[in-house]
Amino acid sequence: MCGGSCPLAFAMEYTPRHSIYLLKEGLLDQVLKSNTLWLCVSCYNCTSRCPSGLKITDVLFPALRDAAMSAGHTLPAEFKKALDNTYRYGNSFGEAPRKRMDWARGAGVPVPIISQLKRPVEALWLVECYPAYHPRNQLQAQAMARVLHSMGVDFAVLGPEERCVGDCERLSGEAGLFESLVEKNIALFDKYEYDEIVTADPHAFNSLTRIYPDATGRQFPVRHYVEFLAARMDALRPLLGNRIEARVTYHDNCCLGRMSGLYESPRELLRAIPGISLVEMPFTRENALCCGGGGGGMWLDTVIWQAAHERLSDRRVAHALSTGADILAVSCPFEASRFEDALKSTGNEGKIVVKDIVELLDESAGTRGGMPA
Repeated sequence: MCGGSCPLAFAMEYTPRHSIYLLKEGLLDQVLKSNTLWLCVSCYNCTSRCPSGLKITDVLFPALRDAAMSAGHTLPAEFKKALDNTYRYGNSFGEAPRKRMDWARGAGVPVPIISQLKRPVEALWLVECYPAYHPRNQLQAQAMARVLHSMGVDFAVLGPEERCVGDCERLSGEAGLFESLVEKNIALFDKYEYDEIVTADPHAFNSLTRIYPDATGRQFPVRHYVEFLAARMDALRPLLGNRIEARVTYHDNCCLGRMSGLYESPRELLRAIPGISLVEMPFTRENALCCGGGGGGMWLDTVIWQAAHERLSDRRVAHALSTGADILAVSCPFEASRFEDALKSTGNEGKIVVKDIVELLDESAGTRGGMPA
């Protein structure tokens, strides 16, 4: 079941099941020398379908990667660099913490930093690393700030204090790094007062809702923005005055979908935008194909390409194009840049536009200039 569910099993030297068999036979080094442990993109397909309930994504592959690092095996260069950067700077980009707020200059609205407010807030927004540092994803963060501001949400960010939540680092096998990030983040969460934590990153949401509680014995009031905004539809809907005449197809990402069951909230937000016609692509909801960026996959594109001669994002944009949609809507910061790159690399640039849902809400609300139109 795990091998049949894995979208990259065809390129693995050993499928997950074959790997487990070899490990039971004491042939760990044989598995560690294979390409298998570097082709998992943490899509959770195997985990969600395993009839024995094995935690292949959360336990097996991180353990194999940890064993490879401990044994001194050569790591893929980009993968190693991203982990080293997170150790040193708290983000995989290797950018200084003081630059974490640079994106806010283009938001056009105030983006309060909670340490400067010195008071409780309704929502502590974890921006996370890709929206803070990646040029394409900064547009998503700016849109999020404008939408929250126009809705009158009392929010604040951690600013330079923020560090990566560490979901991809955990799945990359860096248990020590993840534990360090958990410790630092818990200290920050306890330092300030807020009603709930909001994030636009499904991977951060995944860790905060499932992994941090196991590691700390505590539950955290966290929601992904699609759930947060959908619950405030009465405040959001009156702002959506600009029609967007377009056919839109939505990509269910793995952490919100398979692992959290959040299928309706993103679609509810899209349907609330006047003019949008929602169409479904092949393989949706629990059967959706991964973009290939999770679990360190965005740092393993070269390795995956060499083994599979395609990226999962290439395959997924083909699904989107088959619907005849004008817009491919996403709700994860990895996906906007990954799908745009895939459209270019497959010769389909310009045939469909990739937009985060919050960018579409921002456009409909007319807040891109900084205030509602």
